[in-house]
Amino acid sequence: MAYQVLARKYRPQLFSDVIGQDHVTRTLLNALAQNRIAHGYIFSGHRGIGKTTIARILAAALNCSTPVGSPERPTEEPCRGCVNCREISSASRQENSIFEESHSFDVEEIDAATNRGIDDARLLTAKIQTRPTNKSKYKIIILDEAHQITDAAWNALLKTLEEPPDWAIFMFATTQPEDIPQTIRSRCQHFSFHAVKLDDIVGQLRFISDKEAITVDDATLTLLAEAGDGSMRDALSIMDQAIASAPIEPSADGTGGHARLDAAQIRELMGTVPNAVFERILEAVNANNSAEVMTAANQLLDAGNSAAQLARQCVRYLRNALIAKIANLSVDGESAEGVGNELLQISPDEQRRAARTAALFSEEELSRFLQVMLRTFDELGYRQEQRFHFELGLLKLVHLRRLLPIEEALSQLPIAKPGAPSMTGSHPGMGGKTTSKPGATSTTSSGAPSMPESHPGMGGRSTAAPTRPAFSPFQQDNSRRRPEGTASAMSAPISISAAAPHVIPETRGANAVAVAPAARPAIETLPIPTPAPVLLPESMPLIAPSRVEDRIERQPDVALPTPVFETTAVLTSPFTPHAAAKLATGSPTLNSDAASMAQHTVIEALTTAAQTSAAEAFADATWTLADNEARVQTALSKTMLPIVINPDAERIARAALRDAGILKLTLLPGAAAPTAAKKSRPARTGSVQAKALEHPMVQQAQKLFAAEIQTVIDLRDND
Repeated sequence: MAYQVLARKYRPQLFSDVIGQDHVTRTLLNALAQNRIAHGYIFSGHRGIGKTTIARILAAALNCSTPVGSPERPTEEPCRGCVNCREISSASRQENSIFEESHSFDVEEIDAATNRGIDDARLLTAKIQTRPTNKSKYKIIILDEAHQITDAAWNALLKTLEEPPDWAIFMFATTQPEDIPQTIRSRCQHFSFHAVKLDDIVGQLRFISDKEAITVDDATLTLLAEAGDGSMRDALSIMDQAIASAPIEPSADGTGGHARLDAAQIRELMGTVPNAVFERILEAVNANNSAEVMTAANQLLDAGNSAAQLARQCVRYLRNALIAKIANLSVDGESAEGVGNELLQISPDEQRRAARTAALFSEEELSRFLQVMLRTFDELGYRQEQRFHFELGLLKLVHLRRLLPIEEALSQLPIAKPGAPSMTGSHPGMGGKTTSKPGATSTTSSGAPSMPESHPGMGGRSTAAPTRPAFSPFQQDNSRRRPEGTASAMSAPISISAAAPHVIPETRGANAVAVAPAARPAIETLPIPTPAPVLLPESMPLIAPSRVEDRIERQPDVALPTPVFETTAVLTSPFTPHAAAKLATGSPTLNSDAASMAQHTVIEALTTAAQTSAAEAFADATWTLADNEARVQTALSKTMLPIVINPDAERIARAALRDAGILKLTLLPGAAAPTAAKKSRPARTGSVQAKALEHPMVQQAQKLFAAEIQTVIDLRDND
């Protein structure tokens, strides 16, 4: 007779023959013993683990004509000898290896992927209404790949499943139970099948190899079981293929021969590489050797291996290494908690290999490695240059090894101990905090000493230095290794001394304050270069305020990050020092003089650039300076303003004002007369509009945006 593959030849015929599904077989045998038979069953789980096989065995046990307790049928298992058992089994294994193909009229197995429509469901409903034959007790329908059935077909079966005839039993086998409607699942008993364990698959493969007279060692059987990935049928299919490609060794009597399987042949057949390659790659990652990682990847790809397959194997190997780290698996393959064999369904040699790799890295690093390779494996499915993406994924592992967690970096920064000296006053941008140092004083313009005070905008708050943490969260992680030449540069503290002592003039309100020089303690922080301070000439004792300092003085509630070094700048402006100081503080007394000087500077710049029309427009305009902003009210209309003062002229004007310390320029067109008349109309006393004008928020909006109230809606209750 024709050759029959191993998956069909050794298909289980009894509940006891099923491997790895004890929780299902035990429950069904108890249900048969107690006569608690449901009218609907759902068998779900991984492919090739016995869903359809158990459905057939259950159907044979239900319709077996041999009574339970007889010598032919001592238990609830089917007897395999009666007519019903032989008809239900599509391939009944006999002792002489002769197979009989038969079919039962009362047990119908339907491929739901093909018969999935509403018409098929209606035909099935009509069939189930007829009684079984005299030799059978139940009429059983087995639907394989049940998740392929359409919603309309499920609706057609719903009423029959809810109130089926006494003789009707439905069995649904599926790999995707979530696609079956909830209304169907709630009317059936659901059995979730497990993936078959590695040891169970190896034992079954050993049994079959002995039956088939195949020479194979345990390592090769383990490799076949790993390739099955929890599926007994997949493992048997790969074994069948390996037997066909294996060399035949002659027997001792010369009458025949038998196949001999080895691991190298199976790896070549499946297109995989030994895990020793990935162990070597991760050792190169640990040594920060990018060249060796790229060389190993190049050798694998040049040998004809698929980049997607290599990425998949690398993901599985990293997962095994991570589990070995979590389970505290030692390099000799023994786990301290005794859970290594349960979590790692691999051979003992591979367990020891995974433990050796896990010893090189921490749990966090292995998690990051696994995440990177999983993303690389996903990207290889839709990328054109798969080789480049696979190499990039391996190179990222080397780069991840060089990263330093922020927690470890912060834990290595020394914190000042209680009672240690600290700085006096607060610098602009210190985040609103003030610390003091013994012996430091500040001097006013009259030379009288004063108490240390906080800079305007600091909120006047004083905080104590935080204490150093009692321990580092990374002190016990001794497995972390840093590349040579990078650990010291990243972890060693770098001391940045304070600037050379000199008088630093500051402006507070309308008074000039000179802070006395004080030696600052060394600050350990990240390596940031410290620029040399620039001393101001004697003729200019005051400095122009920077944008940050001016924002702090004018907005006291703004908190800025603490700077790590200070810079000073030399004021280059045609203004006099006195006028510059008044302009920086926003004093209205010299606002008109400063505006005139700014106007003169802009006109000179525009005249030099041959922008005569724009210079005349700026000369005829009204200038107002406030908060480092020059507001220019021109006599030009809104249409003529961008024509006369073109973008080039505006750019020249802004550059001239920026050199003079004015950061913003606002050009305003001439106001229209009707609008002004409308705005000047007073509101009627006691009206809703008058009350709205009295509101502080409305007044502030009018002041900031020159707003006009057009419509007032009264939302108050009229009771």
